[in-house]
Formats: sequence, structure tokens, C-alpha cells
Amino acid sequence: MENSDPFLYNANDIDFMLLTHAHIDHSGRIPKLYNEGFRGKIYATKATCDLCQIMLPDSGHIQEVEIEWKNRKRKREGKEDLPPLYTAEDALKCMEIFEPVEYDSIIDIDDNISVRFNDAGHMLRFCNC
Repeated sequence: MENSDPFLYNANDIDFMLLTHAHIDHSGRIPKLYNEGFRGKIYATKATCDLCQIMLPDSGHIQEVEIEWKNRKRKREGKEDLPPLYTAEDALKCMEIFEPVEYDSIIDIDDNISVRFNDAGHMLRFCNC
């Protein structure tokens, strides 16, 4: 339920995001952030973007099914329905701001920020071996 809590900041104030890997504890609230107005780029490796394309809509579907079950119980208790954290469709929409970057390449975000995604023992890397 903590995932439904409001962000402690304005989503519109975020310029960009660096997503190190697709694990749901890192990527799982991106659709919620998008729904609240974040439109900056999300920089991630192609492998991470590919996994998010699968995982986030699946997570949205799970959100929809779970809230439907909870709302049936809430209805019996005379309570109002709650919305899902986000839907599968919401998750697909947020993929438009993902920016796949080449692994181990330096990316210039702006004049003062450059980043490189490289081995950290926790990231997925695909190779054409």
C-alpha cells in the first residue's frame, strides 16, 4: 500500500532519470510517476528497456487484478472503490520516454552531466556473441 503514497516531490520537476536495471523495485513506480506528469527521458541500457517493456505492463495488469479483488471486498464493506496504482495501458504509455543507450558508452545528458552504464554486478547486458 505504500506504493500508493504520493511522491514527496513534484514529478514535473524531475529533468531525467537513470534506470540502472529493470528490477521492479527500481522500475515499478515509473508508470505512476509518468501519470503524475514526469516527461523527462529515462536513460537505460537497451536490455533494461526491453525488460521494462514486458515487466511494467505485466505489473500494471497485476495492479488491475489485485485492486479489482480488493474493491469487491471494499464494496461489501460499503467503501468506495480504489483505483489501481497504474494499469497495463499506463505502463505501455510510459515507455515512450525510455531512451535506450549503448552499454559502456558515455552519454552526455547536458553540459554538466555525462554517464556511462557499465558492469556493476547487478545489470543485465546482452551481447552479440
